[in-house]
Amino acid sequence: MASSSSFIANKKDLGVSAFSSTSSPFSIPKCRKSISKKIVSVMAPQQSERKPATTGSVKIAMTMTEKILARASEKPQLSPGENVWVNVDTLMTHDVCGPGSIGIFKREFGDNAKVWDREKIVIIPDHYIFTTDERANRNVDILRDFCLEQNIKYFYDIKDLSNFKVNPDYKGVCHVALAQEGHCRPGEVLLGTDSHTCTAGAFGQFATGIGNTDAGFVLGTGKLLLKVPPTLRFVMDGEMPDYLLAKDLILQIIGEISVSGATYKSMEFVGTTVESLNMEERMTLCSMVVEAGGRMGLSLLIALLSSTLRIRHLCPMNQFIVISKQGFQMCFGLMIAILFSPSVYEIDRLRLLLYSLLVETTRREAVGFALVVIYVFLASRFLSEYRLDISKLEPLVAKPHSPDNRALARECKDVKIDRVYIGSCTGGKTEDFMAAAKVFLASGKKVKVPTFLVPATQKVWMDVYSLPVPGSGGKTCSQIFEEAGCDTPASPTCGACLGGPKDTYARMNEPMVCVSTTNRNFPGRMGHKEGQIYLASPYTAAASALTGYVTDPREFLQ
Repeated sequence: MASSSSFIANKKDLGVSAFSSTSSPFSIPKCRKSISKKIVSVMAPQQSERKPATTGSVKIAMTMTEKILARASEKPQLSPGENVWVNVDTLMTHDVCGPGSIGIFKREFGDNAKVWDREKIVIIPDHYIFTTDERANRNVDILRDFCLEQNIKYFYDIKDLSNFKVNPDYKGVCHVALAQEGHCRPGEVLLGTDSHTCTAGAFGQFATGIGNTDAGFVLGTGKLLLKVPPTLRFVMDGEMPDYLLAKDLILQIIGEISVSGATYKSMEFVGTTVESLNMEERMTLCSMVVEAGGRMGLSLLIALLSSTLRIRHLCPMNQFIVISKQGFQMCFGLMIAILFSPSVYEIDRLRLLLYSLLVETTRREAVGFALVVIYVFLASRFLSEYRLDISKLEPLVAKPHSPDNRALARECKDVKIDRVYIGSCTGGKTEDFMAAAKVFLASGKKVKVPTFLVPATQKVWMDVYSLPVPGSGGKTCSQIFEEAGCDTPASPTCGACLGGPKDTYARMNEPMVCVSTTNRNFPGRMGHKEGQIYLASPYTAAASALTGYVTDPREFLQ
């Protein structure tokens, strides 16, 4: 330190003795007299034009959305606003948009054209299934003919409409079925002809809805030109009260930023509250980003698999990781491969490592397997950041006729209702029915209005009839629903969420007031254009069914 000070203080001594000593392993000869003038000359300002650096551009940390798209477009760096050709990992379509997409594909590529990859296309009939409407039934026929023609590997067909259980391939609501059948994989690009495809963002996947024209192009090429969206970051901290669900969180956010507040933006959810959510609750959170105009939603933390969700990871042996009913939780390590890989070229190597680790752990039947999560996005570019203290939040509803028409449930206690609907991709998962059953169980009362139950998939329907509700003494959801006077759980489908043909189960065919766990409440959404829909969590929906009015669930949960 002394030699350094001497070096700075004595400007005439321009030797290098300060950087050498007898104890140093490096020895530099002193040449003070011979180099002093040269150093003065070198330190003079350069007169010639300075040439640009040749070491490459400075790389800026990317958000998760940007990193996934960078991988899919085979580019080392992306910024919001860039248009890039993306390699699509999975294309999903269903009975409403599938026939149109198929028609465009045949028109543009030829009647005898083959799809780009028969194993990357998922076709799921789910919207207008249990109906006598001939046009709706014909849509499913078109899907079936196309899948036979193209030898599509993942076609979840239904032929016998009288009893869904005799159709082993039929699943139900596409967004829940995609997860249950292993099509939601972190770091990949999933495009679907449905706006709620963003549900899969809960798995760290770039998942978004596209139109029939784009889907027709993807069928033929496996590529699509996408604009990189900017990112809104939502930090949710605080202990989540036991009377709140993820539906309350997303209604709060939409009410805060409006239905256009995230137009063509990615919404990333982080924070201790998000970390505490199980997978199905994260799916609820991500499913409604489109109601804020969002291009997609992402849950940044490692995805914890709940005891009710069966996820396939695509290891070379195509094995399944199945979480036991005892509630074992494992971390979905594939997320690490995307979040923490230094470059797109190292992802595959890291992915294989994690695969082998997961498979080996499963073989040993390890309990509580965990991976350390490190945040690497602290330097990422976010358009805006919102912070929410969830511990202070109260149960919410979205009043007619917009998802951003936010209100406290207790403020709507004088609103008389005609029915309650529990179902859809947003509110028809196993955990949603478990939550509703919890309220019915706590009350010990019967519902005062018709209460319709529509499980999202066959798997959810089976859970409703087989899984015991915690604290019920072994009773299943179906038993509790029956005791409460609810309608018998219906066949798994999108049901009345999108209205559908007039004979659709639970469709509003006349002006009514409905509390629903679905995702949209625009005029005519569930049928009649004069119907009024209050969007709510399964807790609030069940509480409202018990009173016949919009009801804060704390009346029964506290």
